[in-house]
Amino acid sequence: MDSLSDFFRPGIEPGSLQAVSRLQGAWSYLSVFVTLFRGGDEEVLMRLLVLRELGGRAEAPLWTPQEIAQRFSYLNDTKLATILGRLREGDLLVYDSDGGVYQLSEGARVALAALATLVDFSGDDVELGYLASQVAAGQAVGQVSDEALKHLLARLNELYVEFEEALESQSEFRIRAAQHRLEAVWRWVAKSTEVVKSLTQDDTLSLMVLNQAQAIALAQSRMLALAGTFERRLAQLAAQRVHLGNSGLTSTDIADWLRRQGAATLAGKLADGWSICPEPAFLSTPELADVAEFELLARERAKAGAHVLPGGEAAPLADAPEMERLLEAEEMYDLLLTLGMSGGADAHISEAVLAGSYNETAYRLSLLSLIGDPETSNDQSIVAALAKLPFSLQGGDAVIETDHPEVATLSDARLVANGGKEAS
Repeated sequence: MDSLSDFFRPGIEPGSLQAVSRLQGAWSYLSVFVTLFRGGDEEVLMRLLVLRELGGRAEAPLWTPQEIAQRFSYLNDTKLATILGRLREGDLLVYDSDGGVYQLSEGARVALAALATLVDFSGDDVELGYLASQVAAGQAVGQVSDEALKHLLARLNELYVEFEEALESQSEFRIRAAQHRLEAVWRWVAKSTEVVKSLTQDDTLSLMVLNQAQAIALAQSRMLALAGTFERRLAQLAAQRVHLGNSGLTSTDIADWLRRQGAATLAGKLADGWSICPEPAFLSTPELADVAEFELLARERAKAGAHVLPGGEAAPLADAPEMERLLEAEEMYDLLLTLGMSGGADAHISEAVLAGSYNETAYRLSLLSLIGDPETSNDQSIVAALAKLPFSLQGGDAVIETDHPEVATLSDARLVANGGKEAS
């Protein structure tokens, strides 16, 4: 018998893989299913029958050997003993020697609960209902499985692809079948919508689970949009039906009748209706292929004529781009020149920067930081002219309150002409 490490490449430790470690951690429950489903179909079916019968008596879960024999009196004694022995060997059935009774193990109860949900589902798209129920059950007990959400999302995406392919086929029969399928599974989609809505409102879930829930909600919205698409496409196909005289039959009725006939019936009806006698020369003569090539390709090329690329032309000369005027900076420059500071007097910065709005005031205040900047003064713009002004900023450690609708406070700094007396 191969060991677990034999299934992996050399140097890989199976226990280091998260997927393997999760399965190993749940092996006490997985081994129950191994016992149940090992062997032929008939053996598996009878084990499930016996186990479900033993687990179905909730009011008296303990069984004596006499009660088991009486309950399964319709089974062969030898076969029943073999089934009970197999269940005991797999730890599904536990025998209490002191009390002389049988009872189901914990793993058997878990397996029966999972199987009961699966067996009870019936109708169209059983797997979607089962997957939705698993997500709902996990949400109800506060333990949502990310893996269950992935399976539900994958099934929704599979159904969407099937519905899209039916629409693209332009087959009325496939579209009607897909529409019926959508209506049949819609109750499960509605149920899962309620669960996903509650999941997205739960702040305690992990980001991964929330992302899966949002993806499921998006997939459900796409399926909902297809309901109207089916109706529109069927209406378009109905307008294209051909009515056969006054018989009341349409081309759809004929196609439906033909689809229900077997291949042998159709072949018999066509036996005397036509004969296929292809001419080998028509299929293999190279000359005919050359003629067809001329008719389809060469003649069309001749009609198109010669196409000459246009000659080169010099690109038109463009004027030099006009320098953008900084009107606010120009206005502040003129204001500083009119403050009368050339005689050595100084002025508070509020006289230079306060403007009608907060944005303009902040812009002017940022321009003050450029005064005296040697790098900025090398330019020829209005900003360079501001930088060359013979002023300097002094003070600014405190703030003052201003009488302005949008500016509450301002730095207590002053503009001092170069060579003037510094403000204290």
